Amino acid sequence: MFTGDRSGDWLFRAMHRAGLANQAESISADDGLELTDAWVTSAVKCAPPLNKPTTDERDACRPFLVRELEALTEARVVICLGTFGYAAACNFFGVRPRPKFGHGVEVPVIGPDGRSMTLVCSYHVSQQNTFTKRLTEPMLDAVFTRAVELVGHVVPGTT
Repeated sequence: MFTGDRSGDWLFRAMHRAGLANQAESISADDGLELTDAWVTSAVKCAPPLNKPTTDERDACRPFLVRELEALTEARVVICLGTFGYAAACNFFGVRPRPKFGHGVEVPVIGPDGRSMTLVCSYHVSQQNTFTKRLTEPMLDAVFTRAVELVGHVVPGTT
């Protein structure tokens, strides 16, 4: 997902700058993109009509998301893109009451195996947000920088 579209351009550039991707773009499945200490997924596994997923679609796809998140046994941070992604993560982690979504909001959670984790929120990388400057590249970079700080990941070329 995100490969070959403008949302992915934003996402993979930010991940590259944060040291989580070996290149700043992904144009096809065989373009050589490799993620380091990162995984990209979504709450809905199909492209919904008008690119607007429903809660019914999210709920139908929940078992797939649960399996993915449970398999990521080293994960310490989940970046939630948009309110929809944030709601799905909160449902998975059982966050009650759910703090209000906002760009840069951090929510401590306990993972499936009892490990401490953090949800870090970002406005979605959709064209609606990027074209209107609701989300800027420095804002997105700040979220990825914070995620890297939370896990103590060392970005290549830095100390």
